[in-house]
Amino acid sequence: MVVEVNRDGPLNWKVMDDSTALFLGDRFDAPRGRVILRFEEGTLLADGLDKEGAAGTVWIFDERVDAWRCPAYRYRRALGELLKAGWEVEDRARAYGALEGELRRPFRPFEHQSQGLEAWKKAERRGVVVLPTGSGKSYLAALAIDEARRSTLVIVPTIDLMTQWVGNLEEAFGGPIGMLGGGYHEVEPITVSTYDSAAIHMGRLGDRFGLLVFDEVHHLPGEVYRQGARHSIAPFRLGLTATPERADGSHRDFDDLVGPIVYRKSIKELSGHILADYEVRTMEVAMNDADRQIYDDARAVYRGFVEGNGIRLGGLHGWRRFLAATSRSDEGRRALKAYHLQKRMALVHDEKLSLMYEILSRHRDEQTLIFTNENASVYEISEALLCPAITHETRVKERREILQKFRQGQYRLLVTSKVLNEGVDIPEASVAVILAGSGSVREHVQRLGRILRRAENKKAILYELVTVDSVESHVSRRRREHDAYQ
Repeated sequence: MVVEVNRDGPLNWKVMDDSTALFLGDRFDAPRGRVILRFEEGTLLADGLDKEGAAGTVWIFDERVDAWRCPAYRYRRALGELLKAGWEVEDRARAYGALEGELRRPFRPFEHQSQGLEAWKKAERRGVVVLPTGSGKSYLAALAIDEARRSTLVIVPTIDLMTQWVGNLEEAFGGPIGMLGGGYHEVEPITVSTYDSAAIHMGRLGDRFGLLVFDEVHHLPGEVYRQGARHSIAPFRLGLTATPERADGSHRDFDDLVGPIVYRKSIKELSGHILADYEVRTMEVAMNDADRQIYDDARAVYRGFVEGNGIRLGGLHGWRRFLAATSRSDEGRRALKAYHLQKRMALVHDEKLSLMYEILSRHRDEQTLIFTNENASVYEISEALLCPAITHETRVKERREILQKFRQGQYRLLVTSKVLNEGVDIPEASVAVILAGSGSVREHVQRLGRILRRAENKKAILYELVTVDSVESHVSRRRREHDAYQ
């Protein structure tokens, strides 16, 4: 394809192709020659320019092939710079096309969905939309796909989410939806991939899609996952998440990989009309004397080792220094064992379990999720309550069967660790009990989100059980630093 350039006046030139940048107020030089733009293994090559040619700011000359090269995700800017410099471009990089068909049964979007879509369009169809779980992010994505009308790849973190998205998109657009991941390698005009598979395959498939949709986009800045974004030429990009910020600060890379945050609504702003009304009850629990003695003794051993070796805990480096020190002696190994024991006692002990049983009795007729932090606790509670459990060890087929029976009301209780924190749609759940969790704000917001799907007369309740006078008190304060809990 030869890209057409149209002159709109003495100083106004614009590229007449929807995949390139719009230049207004810049003068293009007279044609200097012909450049062939090619996609190669997640990069772009510009053939026809010698080493002294003016390629633009995103290009690096590759001596191995005697051509200018740049990352594929710079496609829009790279093509625009070539045109601006006066080159006639034969674009062989772009292999994606227009999307046929349309939304089969479009319904009127909610105000926040319309506003999010418009903000994304105004940002040249690049950017991140931040909306709470249960507020219709997947329908917003369908609207964006319908708006862009280009071959689309939706990228998700898990196999469960991949199959969930495939079902939603089949219903929205009809026709086959491709899958990359979980043993599938089927590429269609609309395809859903895991982040892992996108990172692996976009070096070959990065020219096939004009729109990328990143579900749970906070995963993207990881060193491996970001390759799925970098190896694609897709000019249109949409990120979706309820919790964009990352502890390592790499959410700042959204601007480069996807686009800036263009729209944001909080749980509080949408509760009561888009999301269910909710209440968060933080309940403090004291250990009994026997458990307290075990906790205090273990913590004394652990803290004594840390202070005696001059280790300053805090952040990843402090934890690594502690682990390195514990590996050098029997005293260190006892300290590591004591650390795990005091943590386990703070998170799950007899008095906390007794309070949990009281809460479950109070909500005996409601669909309830129980969250804890370790698989051992999950299985212990599952056995005590004779209810199903889901951990990372649960096979995919069994997990789907458990979730289906929970949604149908055959199971009233479901206990899990971390695998249901994100993305899984469980609209029937109205009560959640956090027996134990990490200090992550994201994890806490995600667990709240599991019970916020709106239903008639629904009032969601999240119980957070916290051990008083323990390390968990600080962890609880840290993970509730979010406006949903203020």
